[in-house]
Amino acid sequence: MSNLIVHGGTPLKGRIVPSANKNAVLPILCATLLTREPVRLKGVPEITDVKKILEVFRKLGSTVEMDFQTGVLDLHHRDTHFDPAQDHLPEEMRSSIMLVPGLMARFGAARIEDDVKGCTLGAREIDPHVEVFQRFGARVDRASDGLLLTVDGKLQANDHWTDYASVTTTENFVLCAALADGRSTLMNAASEPHVQEFCRFMQMLGAQLEGLGTSRLTIHGVERLGGGEFSFAEDFHEIVTFLALGAITGGDVQVKNSQPEQFPLIDRTFAKFGVHIVHEDGWSRAEVVSPDGRLKVKEPFTRNILQKVEAAPWPYLPVDLLPIFVALGVKAEGSVMFWNKVYDGAMGWTSELSKFGAHAFLSDPHRMVTFGGKALTPAEVESPYIIRVAIALLMVAASIPGRSVIRNATPIRRAHPHFAENIGRLGARIEWVEGD
Repeated sequence: MSNLIVHGGTPLKGRIVPSANKNAVLPILCATLLTREPVRLKGVPEITDVKKILEVFRKLGSTVEMDFQTGVLDLHHRDTHFDPAQDHLPEEMRSSIMLVPGLMARFGAARIEDDVKGCTLGAREIDPHVEVFQRFGARVDRASDGLLLTVDGKLQANDHWTDYASVTTTENFVLCAALADGRSTLMNAASEPHVQEFCRFMQMLGAQLEGLGTSRLTIHGVERLGGGEFSFAEDFHEIVTFLALGAITGGDVQVKNSQPEQFPLIDRTFAKFGVHIVHEDGWSRAEVVSPDGRLKVKEPFTRNILQKVEAAPWPYLPVDLLPIFVALGVKAEGSVMFWNKVYDGAMGWTSELSKFGAHAFLSDPHRMVTFGGKALTPAEVESPYIIRVAIALLMVAASIPGRSVIRNATPIRRAHPHFAENIGRLGARIEWVEGD
């Protein structure tokens, strides 16, 4: 277990270039299994989940040349092999389920491990994915340690309407449909920026995909996919995180952002805490609007209601960003209600916030109210296994003069390479230490 030591109270200042979005990188890595042609990816981050998938590829006989110094990855799955009786997929990594379509299309068989999971965000069922695989013609049999999936011949195109706009289910549908026999249509498709980036990669390989960025995707299956070169965009999660770190510490952080058109709702959410976001010349920065430089919650015009931040599938505010704004909420003067409309186990960390002296109340599994502006003190806190909760706790610690400890901050490494080093360049005093 790795802990973060944070010496807070220093305003963070400077320029920073975010890394690629983990939630785009991982499905794109899985998608490369669909082609026998060489693929070059640029901007691949040095994170644990990437390393796990690349290790799987090596064990399956693929050619993997990864230079984390430059971020350039060369993949070639020409000599790849797979035996479902012997070859296991990574456990404790939700994205491994996206290896299934490529394995079914290439080898007619795949497996889903019993322990496929990601962050501890409550119940995260695999049934929607299994249903997608079955609709494309997979037979599913339960084994002692997971599920075995087999396909006779080509995957079969179909039309599907999901229960909810799930990112991973959408990506699995596209992965299956790309080489399926016929035209497939998905209704209620997810459309997050990382889903759009994944779809653009699929189009680069030669997938016939229509409706990018909408809730209706149509895919015409092709005989084979090609190769090519693809560069990742900046992760909007990191952009928001660095902007919020600048605001919560009273600093001035400029973040490279080549896609500000994705930010109108995010910008309006920052404004609820008295933070104005400026996008100019490919960079974004956060300005605290109050004359005294303090974060202050914007009062609603409607009387007797709380300011609200509601998170749900895109184009709502992304649920992964909610903890970042919770951190602003405990710091800002005023009260805010936060509503996670997706996960039922992602808000139960109010007890850790209270160790800083923050006042946060868990209304139910989906809603939290912060009563901000309280005097905060350094603390030792324990992060749940949720990437951006660990970062939110770090944000609060960075805003408080003195030494704090974020125990079990390891999830940060799943998504953000060299995170401590990057914010250290902005003036933060932060270091990793190994814990018990």
